[in-house]
Amino acid sequence: MAIFLMENDVKEILTMDMALDTVEESFRLMAEGTASNSPRSRIRLPNGVLNFMAGAAPGIGVMGFKSYGVTRGNPVKFYVQLSSTETGELLAVIEASDLGQIRTGAASGVATKYMAKEDASSVGVIGSGYQARTQLEAVCKIRPITSARVYSRKPENREKFAADMSASLGIEVTASESGEACVKDVDVVITMTSTSRPVLEGDWLSPGTHINAAGANHWMRRELDGKAVGRADVVVTDDIEQAKLECGDLIYPNEFGTIRWEQVISLSDVVAGVAKGRNSAEDITLFESQGLALQDLTTGMRIYNIAKERGLGQQLPF
Repeated sequence: MAIFLMENDVKEILTMDMALDTVEESFRLMAEGTASNSPRSRIRLPNGVLNFMAGAAPGIGVMGFKSYGVTRGNPVKFYVQLSSTETGELLAVIEASDLGQIRTGAASGVATKYMAKEDASSVGVIGSGYQARTQLEAVCKIRPITSARVYSRKPENREKFAADMSASLGIEVTASESGEACVKDVDVVITMTSTSRPVLEGDWLSPGTHINAAGANHWMRRELDGKAVGRADVVVTDDIEQAKLECGDLIYPNEFGTIRWEQVISLSDVVAGVAKGRNSAEDITLFESQGLALQDLTTGMRIYNIAKERGLGQQLPF
């Protein structure tokens, strides 16, 4: 019988270490051809948007989708539905706000593992929302980070982020007065914003920097200017076909001839060793994260299996 898992169940089970393992596994499954991902679909509504994304991983016995409606004036609720690839039966419905936040951070963590310098020790974060927190947490799990900076438009938000993350991660996190000061001479840059205009300029980047750009998952959004993309020696994304539909950071530079889609590498190929995420210590590397249903499914399946072992969740009457 299928179960329903609430946010509290997810919080009890899911850790960043677990998410890093399962998200990396999702890319290995894609590389092996035992999993597939369907790009996000958006259905326009009079007062918002219905978002729907699906995938299947027969390699671990799961298929399903995530859906979330965005309507003006209301909080967004995320749901993941898991079904068996062997029988087709429904396994679980999961409230997925925390799941999504953690697995999004984990995707940047996996990219950092394969693309950042081994001795990377400093991070600059542009954006101070809840999603930025797991971005920084994941990077700190992967590299020996000792210091970080944060910049966002509101001083009170960046100051709170700095204080909270210093306490939770045990490293020095300081608030910066500008985006340029935030990323000056750091090893890893994270952008996690909802901006429609670039917040990271190519002139600010130092050789050897790795960038995790995780906020521009809509064709109308851009976090990086054209020069930042153009300076990247290696450009990687989690799903090229999805990026062609909704990655504003890459769509516009491609139209202007700054890059070509043929240059963009899938993270699954990097994880599988088919392509390199970095060629030298001086390379500037860029990971464009769109967020894949497959990441939700592999992470959701791990949560489901542990929940069954622990007797968590509510039985659904079908």
